[in-house]
Formats: sequence, C-alpha cells, structure tokens
Amino acid sequence: MQTSYPTPTATTLLDAAQTAARLPYPQLVRELALLLADPSVQVPPRLVQPLPGGGCLFVMPAIDARTAITKLITFTPANAARGLATIQGDVVVFDVATGQRKLILDGPTVTARRTAAVSLLAAQRLAPNTHGPLLIVGAGVQGKAHLEAFAEGLAVKEVVIASRSAASAHALATHAQSLSLQARVVTNANAALSECPLVVTCTPASGVVLSALPRIDAFIAAVGAFTPKMVELAPELCRYVAEQGTLVVDTTDAAHEAGDLLQAGLDVARFANLADVIRSEAFAVKGPVLFKSCGWAGWDLAAARTALAVSP
Repeated sequence: MQTSYPTPTATTLLDAAQTAARLPYPQLVRELALLLADPSVQVPPRLVQPLPGGGCLFVMPAIDARTAITKLITFTPANAARGLATIQGDVVVFDVATGQRKLILDGPTVTARRTAAVSLLAAQRLAPNTHGPLLIVGAGVQGKAHLEAFAEGLAVKEVVIASRSAASAHALATHAQSLSLQARVVTNANAALSECPLVVTCTPASGVVLSALPRIDAFIAAVGAFTPKMVELAPELCRYVAEQGTLVVDTTDAAHEAGDLLQAGLDVARFANLADVIRSEAFAVKGPVLFKSCGWAGWDLAAARTALAVSP
C-alpha cells in the first residue's frame, strides 16, 4: 500500500533546507518500509562513471507505479580538502502517468537523510539494545544526519563522537548538545566500543577506523564504504560478526559494492538484506549486529515519495 499524496501542478525546485523539511525522519522511515513491500518498484543498476581527478558521476534511476526518479550526483573525495561538499547534484522526480517533472530535490540532502533513515529503520528492527550511548565515527554530513535521526527515532540521549578532525568532532558535539543530548569527543573509537551498543561509521572510508570486537548487544551501521575498494571495518571484525552474530546488508547490490565485507573475504550474497527483515514477521537476531549499507536508488525513490506526500 502506497502513501497517498497530492500531485503538484508545476515543477518545484527545492534547496537544501526545503528538501530537508520535506523529509522528516518518521515519515521517511515509514516510506522506506512501504517501498520494500511494494511490488511495482524497479531499480536498475546504477551507472558509476569515473571522472578525471578521482571523482565519480552517479546516475541512479528508480520507478514505481506512480513516480519515476533519477538521482544525478557527483562524488569528489578531494573536495573535503577544498572545503567543498564531496557529494553534489540533484534528484529529479517525475509523474509516471504524464511524464511531467514534479520536483527537483537537493541531492546531498536526500543522500544524507535517506541514508540515516535507512540506518534508523535497520536499528529499529535489528538492534538488541537501542538505549545508547551512540558512537559516531566520522563527524561530517552523514555523522550529523545519523545523530539527528537516531536521537529522534530511538530517543538516544547520549552520543560519543570520534573523528580524525578534532574541530569537526567538537562541532558535532556542540550540535548534539543543542538538541539536549549529552555529548563528548573521544580520540580512540575502538576503546569506546565497549560502552556503546549503538555504533555508526560514516567516514570517507579511506582506511580501517574500527578493529576492536563489538559488545554482544551491539548494533553497527557501516555506511561510509560503498565501493569494493573502500573500507571502514577491519576484516576480523566483519568475520567475527558473520560467525558469531547477525550480518545484514541494505540490498542485494551489496554483493559487489560492500568493500568492508568483500575485503574480509565474505560471500556477501549469502547474507539477508533489509527487505528480508521488513517482510519477515520475526527476523531472528543473535549476538552483535552489523548492518552494511551501500546505497540504492530505491532509497532515493522513497525520499521522493515522502517529499511528494509532505505538504510544503
């Protein structure tokens, strides 16, 4: 069953703030779950075109019975050193029946909020312990989005932040405190694992940031690595959870994208995905949980559906 939403009469171009306002986390999480149960959804493989200088152009289409979208973004890792956003672009939303363009959403905002919402949905369904503290490794755009999503969706009250940039870590801690959360910065993310049952890694994925073994009641959402060569988690950690706990990927596409798991020598195709979890009446969870998120245009389609349904 799809959400009912009004049909705009003309294209609406939304900036970052307007896009965020159309993507409140409760509604976005609900739409993600609905999308995974919608048989009309079709998501072709995304096109990833390398660019000179180390960047990539992503073209990501998705459709359902009523809405078609294309996410067109660039990912430029070198922008971090330039003080520019590493992800730039748009999500264009069309009406299937008429072919009319209805919305243009800010691509980086959609990426941040839908990724955090996917992690939140996974945590709501899979996390053995949702009370926190929450450990966030990486204090950039995704770190902020996950902080806000988990604070709203799981009622997390305490956050621990680790980042290679002390300035970014302290800025995120200040933001957390503005949301009435307890927040502190640590320099050793591995040491903090023993006290944090909720963990999110959202770094540039240029090297391992977590290698210690998690708590038995841990939930780790690893979102930074979305290509075979990227990595955030040590192979030993991944293999430990695969053998002793529960490993779930966001979609079947992770079989050729999940660098953390591929570099650990794991057969990614054998693990359940989030759709399996949503469709199961009682998905079995044992031990620590690792949720590996790589991204999918279906998540952007869910964001578009949410934006169409939420009144401006």
